[in-house]
Amino acid sequence: MDIKESQSYLDIAKSLAEEFAQTAVVRDVKGGTPKNERDRLRETNLLKLIIPKEYGGLGQSWITVLQITREFAKVDSSIAHVFSYHHLGVVIPHIFGSAEQKQRYYTETIRNNWFWCNALNPLDKRNILTPENNYFRLNGIKSFCSGSHDSDILPITAIHQETGELIILVIPTQRLGVTVNDDWDNIGQRQTDSGSVTFENVLVYPEEILGIRDKPSQPFTTIRACLTQLNLANIYLGIAQGAFAAAKTYTRTKTKPWLTSGVKNANQDPYILEDYGKMWADLQAARCLVDEAGELLQATWEQEWSLTAEQRGECALLIASAKIVTTKIGLEITNRIFEVMGAHATSAKYGFDRYWRNLRTFTLHDPVVYKIRDVGNWALNDELPKPNFYS
Repeated sequence: MDIKESQSYLDIAKSLAEEFAQTAVVRDVKGGTPKNERDRLRETNLLKLIIPKEYGGLGQSWITVLQITREFAKVDSSIAHVFSYHHLGVVIPHIFGSAEQKQRYYTETIRNNWFWCNALNPLDKRNILTPENNYFRLNGIKSFCSGSHDSDILPITAIHQETGELIILVIPTQRLGVTVNDDWDNIGQRQTDSGSVTFENVLVYPEEILGIRDKPSQPFTTIRACLTQLNLANIYLGIAQGAFAAAKTYTRTKTKPWLTSGVKNANQDPYILEDYGKMWADLQAARCLVDEAGELLQATWEQEWSLTAEQRGECALLIASAKIVTTKIGLEITNRIFEVMGAHATSAKYGFDRYWRNLRTFTLHDPVVYKIRDVGNWALNDELPKPNFYS
């Protein structure tokens, strides 16, 4: 991997993040689709990062994609969400489809500058795929469809009406019968459009059927859960880093020392210094763990169809550890920043509460206690995590 090339994409992302930061608070209040920001991502070619160069992509590693995701999360975790889930979506044909489908969707994504979203949600089984002559019809509804508004492609799971199997398919968002509902109204991640999509007698062609989701044939077909989980850990870490940076600026410029502190400036208050010391140390520990997991994930991805169950399990274990730590530290820091900033920092104009709201919303993606159990089972019984939808 060309380090200079990767750094250039990271520099582009940092510049974009500075741009997104200018409107982050206002857009958080507004909610809805971050259309301008999504278009900026299209313009910069960052949507092509993970697609191999042989298909016209930029051929970057997951390490680079996740680093960029983290940069966006520092200022706007909704943008980090839709950006990263595009990359999690664009590799679905690679993981679950045939060689022909992999090539088709990679090359068509490049040709059309497609923005992928996420409508898999395997726990929501209300979608039914029914055979009809030489094609299929899709009917039902899917919840938590992140990035669905302004997307071009929908990767979906549906129950096969005859076999009961959980099928993965890919269709255009604008196809007749697809309705992206405007019903995302949560306390956090307000610009992710993570509401529902309704499917009414939608035509599905055989070549749009990728495979069976709940019957993995090889370890590599279970890798997407690892990708998703480490993506979450990077976003959690980015939110915490962003909250820390915002608090630092506020404390040094606006916070007043407590009347019995004995100091003239808040940045010399011994208790504030103690809190910053703890937060900084926690963030460094989390960053090292997340980065180590990223290195292992990339190595695991590169094994592709040679990947063993043990290698996959070791990767999932380290990612679970990163997820546990970033959840715990992130929730602590996004709450603790108010103690070092003071009461005036709760003013709505600053929007500092968005860090906690976004993280609290996102950390409920799946219960972290089950990750803790998996790690505990390894620590005590030497048993690696077994693949499922979320691990």
